[in-house]
Amino acid sequence: MMIFRLFLVAAWLGLMAYTVMVIQNHGPDLVTVFFGDIAMIAWPGQFNLDFTIMLALSAIWIAWRHQFSAAGLLLALTAQFGGSAFLLLYLLVLSVQARGDVRAMLLGERR
Repeated sequence: MMIFRLFLVAAWLGLMAYTVMVIQNHGPDLVTVFFGDIAMIAWPGQFNLDFTIMLALSAIWIAWRHQFSAAGLLLALTAQFGGSAFLLLYLLVLSVQARGDVRAMLLGERR
């Protein structure tokens, strides 16, 4: 579990550093570029569509894990738009809360 947690932290730090560099070099206008690539029907758009679907799967899992409660739906919305930046921290917190019990992490406390 420690290696998993170290990966989560390293991935989050790397993602944040990369994001800062992209914003410095290209500005914060992600939405126009992201959906513009999808509209072009080319490989960058295919990747963005694939990524959007993966975000939706993570959001659905989070909502389900929290039994579609108000908090679970709010977390799911955050997952959909927060991407890996959110999911990496969410999994890190879950791993600590569940004391490394992967079953509890994936299924939630009530299952």
